[in-house]
Parts: sequence; structure tokens; C-alpha cells
Amino acid sequence: MEIIPTETIERKIFLIRGHKVMLDADLARLYGIETRILVQAVKRNLAKFPEDFMFQITPNEFLTLRSQFVISKSGKGGRRYLPYAFTEHGVAMLSSVLKSPRAVQMNISIIRAFIKLQEILLTHKELAQKMESLERKQKDQGDQVTEIYSFIKNLLKHLLNPQNASVLIYRLK
Repeated sequence: MEIIPTETIERKIFLIRGHKVMLDADLARLYGIETRILVQAVKRNLAKFPEDFMFQITPNEFLTLRSQFVISKSGKGGRRYLPYAFTEHGVAMLSSVLKSPRAVQMNISIIRAFIKLQEILLTHKELAQKMESLERKQKDQGDQVTEIYSFIKNLLKHLLNPQNASVLIYRLK
């Protein structure tokens, strides 16, 4: 079996309805089968694929994906129905439906890609939180510096005002 790089699989993972998913056609290509065979196997085992494992995308989601050149246009061999999207759990469940050695190996690779993507997202989230914290600190420090400049400016105005000079001299004595 040919080894497919994790990066290739990661590029096939999309965010739809807040879920990281893979489309039926992409999964079928990875498994080395036709999309219709994958869909038939899933439909024969629908009880194994609740909505948090698999769902059919909406026409609007389909148009969005098509505009991103993910899906071919219908007609000459194109899609005639809306694709199914499989979450990480749905992909794992596919191994119980598609029992070929290639399907098992591909499921392992795909699950690893989902895990790697999750780790990357978690790292980015942590970095974003650290950046936000630094920005808050910088803003607080900036506000303090602005206060200091304002105080010095007012003090200089007060010192440079001739009426205040005698008061200042008097206070110094």
C-alpha cells in the first residue's frame, strides 16, 4: 500500500458546522474505492453513523466548498447529490464498515492527521492567549506611560507659568 503523507490528508480536512470533517469523495479516493461504494456501505450501516459522526452538507455549504475548488462541477462525471461529511468519529467508524486492509491502514493515517491538526490548533490557541495577555500588559503599560507624560506636561505648564513661579519659590523656602 502506498504511504500517503499526513500533510496530504490534513489538506482534505475541512471545518463545517464547527466540526473538522472529511468529505466522502476524498475518503473514497484515500481508500482506493469509488465514492458510491463508500456511500452504499455507509447507508447499509446507518445506525453506526449518527449525526455527530456523519452528515450530508447543505446546498450553501456545497456552494462554498465548490467556490474553493474542492468539489467538481456537476455534469460529466460530477456530483449528482450533496456530499457526506465525516467527523473524526465517523472516519473511525468507517473501519468497521470498510474492512479491507487498505481501509484499516488509511483510517489509522487519517485519525493521526486529525490528532495532529488538533494539536496544531491547540498550540495556536495557546499562542493566541499568550499574545492577548501580552497585548493587555502592553496596553496597561502604555496607559501608565501616557499618565506619566500627562503628569509631567501639566507639571511643566505649572512651572513655566509666571504666576505660579512666585508660589513655587515661596513653597521652596
